[in-house]
Amino acid sequence: MEQRALGRSGLVVSRLGLGTLTWGRDTDEDEAAMQLTAFVDAGGTLVDTADVYADGESERTLGRLLADVVPRDDVLVATKAAGRTGPGPMGRGASRGHLLSALDASLERLGIDHVDLWQLHAWDDATPLEETLAACDLAVSSGRARYVGVSNFSGWQTAQAATWQRAWPGRTPIVSTQVEYSLLQRGVEREVQPAAEALGLGILPWSPLGRGLLTGKYRDGTPADSRGASAQWLGFIDGLRSATADRVVEAVVTAAQGLGTTPLGVALAWLHDRPCVVAPIVGARTAQQLQAALDAQGVRLPPAITTALDDVSAPHFSYPEQRREH
Repeated sequence: MEQRALGRSGLVVSRLGLGTLTWGRDTDEDEAAMQLTAFVDAGGTLVDTADVYADGESERTLGRLLADVVPRDDVLVATKAAGRTGPGPMGRGASRGHLLSALDASLERLGIDHVDLWQLHAWDDATPLEETLAACDLAVSSGRARYVGVSNFSGWQTAQAATWQRAWPGRTPIVSTQVEYSLLQRGVEREVQPAAEALGLGILPWSPLGRGLLTGKYRDGTPADSRGASAQWLGFIDGLRSATADRVVEAVVTAAQGLGTTPLGVALAWLHDRPCVVAPIVGARTAQQLQAALDAQGVRLPPAITTALDDVSAPHFSYPEQRREH
């Protein structure tokens, strides 16, 4: 698997990331072990989790696998903090107190002494940004994290955080932003992607397969064994369904048929070549689903197909993000 630098940093990660949102809830430990083994055997290194995934069980599962199944040194562990992990006002958010406590708890669940990438899971209006970023500096200076990133930040939030860290020597730079990005969700191209490009951040897209819709499996209904058939995930998947989304999915399926590959392969290949994109994070319930993504790593799109997919999925640009000649 190709390896890429994460933004303008020395952290080199695999071209595909392994997401663990379902681990400990929809994916049991044996299935997770098969996923992790297949991923590492294919050259994958970046494994992404969060303290809130399955109430911490995702991190615990990964920690046990790093102790018994795959060597810790073969994996780059990325986790996140800021979500609610306890009661009361200090049980969530990006305050110094919550963040550093959350990091210590993540390290304990993971059974490791540091994470390779620690990400702020969400913006916190209630905490001064300088306090939040000072906690990131301390996490790195204390050795508990090697690099830091953000997740689900808007364009101005991304730019403000990255600029603050670049403004004074010795601060820990923001190296990445993890955002939802796919052929069905291109809103990040308005402001987040330009901010990332200007400030040297790598983009880690989550849900690169459009919450599963871009695989084509929902074209004729909802399969009984899919996440869309569960009450827990139905609303999440329906959130991207629309007449426009249907046209995009049909275009992806048509392209896949013409290239002799899978819709999944087409969707990932399109995303891999977007500006600043480093490693889409693919989450799978089963090892079989993950293997489909690993098998698709060699897919390349002809320029004509890329242009057609760009056109059918183009987001709406308007003032002020639309550049105009004066």
